[in-house]
Amino acid sequence: MAVKRLLTEFGMGSSLRRQDYTEAAVRAVRDALWHNSINLAELFGKDKAEMQITVEVGVQDPDAVEASKVAEIFPYGQVEVIARKGGLDVPRTDGGKPTVIANVAISVALDLEGAA
Repeated sequence: MAVKRLLTEFGMGSSLRRQDYTEAAVRAVRDALWHNSINLAELFGKDKAEMQITVEVGVQDPDAVEASKVAEIFPYGQVEVIARKGGLDVPRTDGGKPTVIANVAISVALDLEGAA
């Protein structure tokens, strides 16, 4: 198998008041995706379902990220979500829950063995 990473996109999202790490991650993914229209699979004569998508999420509480909700954003491809320590929790001066900032890196790979 000749799997090659062909594309990496970056995004940032936040949860301002609810300390919702999943929502911050979802917003970061949308930030990365909603500004692009890349026909990568078709460029290599592949079906979109063959794309291997890795979503790395950086937040202060990785265990609080619901990977399935982040993966639901993608309409096709084989999606793996990996949450790890990163991002930023910004304390609030009013004593409320901190603002959560999530960073994501989305990598897209294809098996190019025998590709045209």
